Amino acid sequence: MRLERRVRPSRALQAGAPFIAVAFTLLVTSALVAWAGAPVGRAYALLLDGGFGSRFAWSETLTRATPLILTGLAAAVAFRARLFNIGAEGQLYAGALAAVAVGGLHGGTGYAWSPWLLFPLMMLAAAVAGALLLLGPALLKSRLGVDEVVTTLLLNFIVLLFVSMMLDGPMKDPTAMGWPQSVALQESMQLGKLIERTRVHTGLLWALVLAVALWALLRFTTTGFEIRAVGFNARAAAFAGMPVAWVNVKVALLSGALAGLAGAIEVAGRTGYVTLDMSPGYGYSGIVIAMLAGLSPLGVIAASVFVAGILVGADSMSRAVNVPTYIADVIVSVSLLSMLVATLAAQYRVVRARSAHAR
Repeated sequence: MRLERRVRPSRALQAGAPFIAVAFTLLVTSALVAWAGAPVGRAYALLLDGGFGSRFAWSETLTRATPLILTGLAAAVAFRARLFNIGAEGQLYAGALAAVAVGGLHGGTGYAWSPWLLFPLMMLAAAVAGALLLLGPALLKSRLGVDEVVTTLLLNFIVLLFVSMMLDGPMKDPTAMGWPQSVALQESMQLGKLIERTRVHTGLLWALVLAVALWALLRFTTTGFEIRAVGFNARAAAFAGMPVAWVNVKVALLSGALAGLAGAIEVAGRTGYVTLDMSPGYGYSGIVIAMLAGLSPLGVIAASVFVAGILVGADSMSRAVNVPTYIADVIVSVSLLSMLVATLAAQYRVVRARSAHAR
């Protein structure tokens, strides 16, 4: 038996891959729910109700989906060019730290700046911090052939150690009673509420606008065509005269900037300051979201809401039927594996290899 690429990929399988992946995931994880001693139907009903069953549930889901959209976009655009950015978590923290450095250091000349000027500078600083963090691995890949998966993954740990140093040092909040957190953003730098009496903030609009903008960039611009061409076949793109190394640099800057903005928006919209547990793995979840979305910027929105709803609903399910909240991580992980298999089935088919004797 061997895999053979289809002449024409199955459009039905490509369109149905996310639904097949979700259905298979629920089937697999139902065995784990039953093993935990909980009624499967009631557990899933509680999961859906906790993530999507009320105004409060939707507000919490959308709040958590906001950074996931941005990290999902960061992974999607990088993977489109076959630049495998595994460092969105570190880029998120770098962006958050840069945002607080600009918009949160009180005193001195900070109050002399107009919020209309300081807020864009804060967001720009976060985007630049994330972009520069990915630029190094991209250049190492282009110039020396260094595997960017390794460099971006290891940079996550370096950035977290640097953040820890800053939170215990120059950027430590003196009023936090020894708790390792940064100074808070000025109130004028914080994002407003999108829905009153909820935690949903206007950062959600930023994420949605950026998703549409990235979709338009990839679909209608020369840069988007170059990104897609390099991702499909870099050698053929180079033969056609495309600057492959420069395309990788542009993709790295764009991907890192999106992840950096995720950190800034999370600080400005939800936490108000930086802590080491600010992100429960948004950068890594962005990879799952990008794959579930088929690397589509608009699909990232739906995938982010789905993953966020699962994570939020798992808390409600755990309290009601004593199923560990880790079941949410299992659901997300199995969804990714199922999506990869479904995508593979859409592009390849299994054929029986002829034996040497038959030939």
